[in-house]
Amino acid sequence: MNPVFNDDLKKLFGGMRYRSVSTYLKDKFGEKTIKLAIDGGFTCPNRDGAKGTGGCIFCSDSGSGEFASDIEDQIRLFSDKWPRAKYLAYFQNHTNTYAPVSELREKYYTILANPKIEGLVIGTRPDCLSEEVLDLLSEISHTHFLWVELGLQTIHNETARLINRCYDLSVFDDAMRRLSARGIKAVVHLILGLPGESREQILDSVRYVASLPELFGMKLHLLNIVKGSQMEFTYPDYQPFASIEEYVNLVVDCLEIIPPEVTIHRLTGDAPRSILINPPWSFNKRTILNGINDRLNLLDSWQGKRL
Repeated sequence: MNPVFNDDLKKLFGGMRYRSVSTYLKDKFGEKTIKLAIDGGFTCPNRDGAKGTGGCIFCSDSGSGEFASDIEDQIRLFSDKWPRAKYLAYFQNHTNTYAPVSELREKYYTILANPKIEGLVIGTRPDCLSEEVLDLLSEISHTHFLWVELGLQTIHNETARLINRCYDLSVFDDAMRRLSARGIKAVVHLILGLPGESREQILDSVRYVASLPELFGMKLHLLNIVKGSQMEFTYPDYQPFASIEEYVNLVVDCLEIIPPEVTIHRLTGDAPRSILINPPWSFNKRTILNGINDRLNLLDSWQGKRL
């Protein structure tokens, strides 16, 4: 029997063909819910010498948080368009659990003291989740909405060494189990188009992460080569994909092997045009997303169709 895009899936997806995190949050909070990217002032263990130096080769000096800004400024910006919106504070730049627990506690709870903030999103690395950090995250999750984002990028250890990730896949697996044991939601980042990876290797990473029983969400991020990253000098002419169409086709194939209940947090990646080197079309975020939606409709496909 062929799989059918039925009414239950249409309801789960909120009229789309995949389960976007915006649909999930609207269902949970009853209003549009917006992540406010902030810079917590953290660094990273593969920048300060604890694990390595220079950071991952795709990261800019700001730690891939180019759009982070002040919370109140962001709320003012959004409030005219969405006066009833809810907000989550997103600790985005660098590794946001890489500090003494006392410092983490102060920074997290200072943000949560703002009555407009419903909860936290914390971007970090699997090797920066000590038992003390997990205790703090678990404590917060009992009183506020929370998820943790892990920058895996690829399951292939050879690629991980190339990009200077500085931890092996087993470390990620252990972090996912420990987060799950404490009931903490986990979102996993994958980068599509890393140097040396074939299309099938990319799909292998998606299959691996999508099969994890403790998975809450996934981010599929188009590789951007930006000024200030190591790739500016080591791969200045590298093109991860020949065209928008090639990237769109890959993302649709990825979505088809991700279970429908997994929330989708990103399907592309855009950097400010002032620092973008390649691919030159990646700033066309709306065009890319429209292309993904159009192809899903054309193929009568959806998230999880090939499972």
